[in-house]
Amino acid sequence: MPAARRAKRGRGKSGWTSAKDTGAGGGAARGEGRAGGKGGRRRHGTVPLDRLETEQPNPASAAIDRASIPEILRAINGEDAKVPGAVREAIPAIARAVETITARLKSGGRLFYVGAGTSGRLGVVDASEMPPTYGTDPSLVQAVIAGGPEAVFRSMEGAEDDYGAGRRDLAARGVGPRDAVLGLSASGRARYVAGALDLAREVGAAAIAFTCNANSDLLKHAGIGIVVRTGPEIIAGSTRMKAGTAEKLTLNMISTTVMILLGRVRGNRMAFLQPKCRKLRERSEAILMAEAGVTRSEARRALKACGGSVAEALKLLAGR
Repeated sequence: MPAARRAKRGRGKSGWTSAKDTGAGGGAARGEGRAGGKGGRRRHGTVPLDRLETEQPNPASAAIDRASIPEILRAINGEDAKVPGAVREAIPAIARAVETITARLKSGGRLFYVGAGTSGRLGVVDASEMPPTYGTDPSLVQAVIAGGPEAVFRSMEGAEDDYGAGRRDLAARGVGPRDAVLGLSASGRARYVAGALDLAREVGAAAIAFTCNANSDLLKHAGIGIVVRTGPEIIAGSTRMKAGTAEKLTLNMISTTVMILLGRVRGNRMAFLQPKCRKLRERSEAILMAEAGVTRSEARRALKACGGSVAEALKLLAGR
């Protein structure tokens, strides 16, 4: 599907479809660096797969095809247990990314996740959770995935190699100097993501890269690099496993911390959640009961009077 058509079909009411432009302006936040040269298409040599940590055979699973079910499960679980420690090592870089993203959003910008395959799908998951959890506009955090919306549900692996499509798909969303772009690629070889990061830097947006390889090509295209070294997978090269878990943990940390800094959390509660189903309505009532010391029926009436807004209901109850 042509990029222009994908961009047109991609506009709507989810975190990965809106193309609304918030305008220009703003500057770099403290801690945002520069990597590589200025703008333009980069022609760095691609790191061979056999030189990437995530592609190496894992000695712990060399005979996994002959193991029992409990042995297989324990082996997978043992490798998964290493991921939080690897993420912890990257916290200084994650903190710089959070600081930069928060500054851009406070200046009226947006956050774009850009990825291909599993990395792109995890970006879609995180972006789509922002409106219901924190009451944000769907345009604030968006996900751009190689191959367009169809790639969320069906593998389109060849799309990750299209450098030009990464530039075009991001440009179609009107990315500008107030925005932040977080490129996601476990291997760091996704040319689609590299193209998007190059475009981001050319227009003055913050360009941040997430990868699981210290020698990742992607780091050459970003101002801030987050490297979570998860090492060899239990099935060699299957980066949907530890690398995918590391990305999910990292995105959880980034988006949650940014939303806290933007004032979308009260105490440790989701004061801006959108109660659009029974579970969320009950959760909203529980927040009001705890924060305002009211009964469930009083909380329900306050929510109704405020159109379901927890934040407004808290103000209403505080002014009684």
